[in-house]
Amino acid sequence: MDSGTECTLSKFANNTKLCGVVDTLEGRDAIQRDLDRLERWARANHMKFNKAKCKVLHMCQGNPKHSYRLGGEWVESSPEEKGLGVFMDDKLNMTWQCALAAQKANRVLGCIKRSVTSRSREMILPVYTALMRPHLEYCILLWGPQYKKDIDLLEQVQRRP
Repeated sequence: MDSGTECTLSKFANNTKLCGVVDTLEGRDAIQRDLDRLERWARANHMKFNKAKCKVLHMCQGNPKHSYRLGGEWVESSPEEKGLGVFMDDKLNMTWQCALAAQKANRVLGCIKRSVTSRSREMILPVYTALMRPHLEYCILLWGPQYKKDIDLLEQVQRRP
């Protein structure tokens, strides 16, 4: 699939991302050539890209925001996109991602509060660790690598008798 591509092609399960620097017309043309190459590959392998889900995320200020085609259709531009569960906008702002994680964690916390009658540390800590922390820590290294040290420290404190 990525044989001969000029830009960066990332694949995970049924998710494919094509990334490239477009500060010149050559950069724009390289992305379009790679999109054409991907479309030919899909046709040759009797596969289709879901063009309704294909989006262009123009990043950084001063981006010329060129238009691209996949097959015969224009690819829609979007101010933010979700990839592998992570929301990202054109300024690499993670505010929306953090708000969604906090919202999910609050819902889980409400369930824990309604379901677990004991408030003892021995009971709450394992439940909290298993059900709530994954929502708060999801992609934490992407949001703020410095938080990993804080989490490691918190785990050490929690292990103490």
